[in-house]
Amino acid sequence: MWNNQHMKTVIECCAPLLEEPLAETEAAMLAEWFGVLSNPTRLRLLSLIAAAGEACAACDLVAPLGVSQPTVSHHLKVLREAGLIESEKRGRWVYYSPVPVRLGVLGRALGS
Repeated sequence: MWNNQHMKTVIECCAPLLEEPLAETEAAMLAEWFGVLSNPTRLRLLSLIAAAGEACAACDLVAPLGVSQPTVSHHLKVLREAGLIESEKRGRWVYYSPVPVRLGVLGRALGS
C-alpha cells in the first residue's frame, strides 16, 4: 500500500486519462485505489459514508449493507489503509468520513 507521504506528493497531479498519459507512480496509485473499490461491498460502503453528509459509525453501516459487523469493520479497514476514508475516535465509537481530495483525484482521473 502507498504510504500517506507518497500520496501527498502525487495526489494533485493526475490529469484525466483522455488528456495525457499517466506517469508510472500516478498509474500505480490509481490502480491501487480502483482495486480497493473493485469490491462491491467496499464501493457501497464508501458511497454510504460519502452520501451521509457527516461521519458515520460502523454500527450505522451494518443494516444498509446487509452484512455482519466484522465484515463492515474489515472493509472499513481496507478503505482507511488505502487513504479513501479517515477515522476519528469519539468516546467508545469510531466515526468514518471520506477523504474528499482523494475522491476528487479518482473523479478527475476519469474525466469527471
